[in-house]
Amino acid sequence: MAAPALAKRPCSSPSASASCREAKRLRPAPAPAPMERHDAAAAAAEVSTTTSQQQSQPLLPGLPDHLAQLCLSTLPPRLMHAVCRPWRRLLYAPSFPPFLSLYALLEDAGDGGASFAAYDPIAARWDGLPTPPMPSPPPTLCHPSFLSRRLPLQSVAAAGKLVLVAGSTQSLHPALCRPLVFDPAAALAPRWQVGPKVPLAPRRWCAAGAARGRVFVAGGVGAGYDLAVARSGATWDPATPSAPWEPLPPLRDGRFSRDAAEAVCSGGKVCMVNLRGSGAKEGAVFDLVAGRWEDMPPGMLAGWKGPAAASPDSGDMIFVVDEERGALNAYDWGSDRWTTVAEAGRLKGAAEMAAGGGRVCVVSHGGAKVVVVDVTPKAGRSRGSTTPAPPRMWEVEAPAGRRVVSLHVLPRMTRPE
Repeated sequence: MAAPALAKRPCSSPSASASCREAKRLRPAPAPAPMERHDAAAAAAEVSTTTSQQQSQPLLPGLPDHLAQLCLSTLPPRLMHAVCRPWRRLLYAPSFPPFLSLYALLEDAGDGGASFAAYDPIAARWDGLPTPPMPSPPPTLCHPSFLSRRLPLQSVAAAGKLVLVAGSTQSLHPALCRPLVFDPAAALAPRWQVGPKVPLAPRRWCAAGAARGRVFVAGGVGAGYDLAVARSGATWDPATPSAPWEPLPPLRDGRFSRDAAEAVCSGGKVCMVNLRGSGAKEGAVFDLVAGRWEDMPPGMLAGWKGPAAASPDSGDMIFVVDEERGALNAYDWGSDRWTTVAEAGRLKGAAEMAAGGGRVCVVSHGGAKVVVVDVTPKAGRSRGSTTPAPPRMWEVEAPAGRRVVSLHVLPRMTRPE
C-alpha cells in the first residue's frame, strides 16, 4: 500500500450528494443573456472536444493501450496519478493492477449512525461506499445498556472483498442472517451483494476473520445462548457468492461467545482469544491442514494484550498492539515469543488494527486517527548500520465529524470511465 498522506477532506455522503443533485434538478438554471448564448455554446463545444481528445489520447504514443498498460503497471501509483489524466483514470480501471486502500466502518460523532468509507492513499482522500442493503431491524453501534462501549459490527477482509458477518440490533438480537459482501473491484461499479445464510443460526459476539481467502466464523450467541451455536464454526468463500458455508469441527466448549474477537490466520493456523483487551483470557488455534482445534501456545496467549492482525506480505506474521504500553509486537512461532517492533504513545489505547502491503494500521485517539506503521524489512535498517531503525509512522485523520470503528486493507475501488 502506498504511504498515505494526512487527509482532512470529509467523506463524501451519498445521501447528501443525491439531495444536492435533486435540488439542482428541480431548480432550473438561469437562461444566458442574448449576447452570451453564442459564447456559452462555444464553451460547451470546446469542453466536449477537449474531453473527447483526452479519452482518445493514447496512454503511450506509438503503443497499443493493452501494451502500454503492461509498461505502466511497473510505475509507482503516486507517479501515475501526478502525470496526466489518462494515466490517472487507468489507475482506477478494473483491468489495471490495484493499489491498496484503507476501508473503515465509521460512526457519526453526533447521532452514532454507521457508514463505510475508503481512504485513497494516492489521492489522499476519503470516499464513501454505497449504503449496504441492511436488514430490518438494522445493526446498531450504540445501546443505552452499553454506554461505555460500542456494539460491534463485525467485518472481515477476504478474497479482496469486505464482508459484514455479525452485528446486534437494538433489541440485542443478531442483526445479520446472511453476510453482506462489498466488492471494490467490480467491473461496472463497486457494489454490495448478499451471501448465503449463516449455518445453524445468525450470531453475534463471535470470533471472525479470514483464512486463505475464506471467511472464518466460530462461536458466538444467537437470540439466546445456545451451546450448539457457541461451539459451532464455519467457513465461506466470498469469491463464490452462491457457494454454501462449510462447517468446522465443533469447539471444545462455548467460551468464545463473550466478546467479538479477531480470528487471525498465520502459518496455516487460525488463532483467536475469547476476550479483547489486556485482561486474562483463553485462546484456541484451528489447524487448517489437520482440521482440528488445538491449545494456543502459552507465549502467544500471554502476549496477546490488544487488537491483532496478520500481514500476508510479512509471511502471515501476527502483530498485536499492547494497548497499555503502546507497543506493536510481532509473534515468532519458533520461539513462542513476541518481539517489539515499535513503541509510541500514540499507539496506547489501540482498539482496532489491520495489516497489509507492508503496513500495520492502528485505530487511535478514540477513532479520530489511524496510525500507519511501515513494517517492511527495508524500513527497519538505518543506512550503513546493522542496527534496526525505528519504523516510520504517520497518521491519517478520520473524516470530519466521524470516528473510525474498525478498518481493513483491501484493493482500491474501481471508478467508471
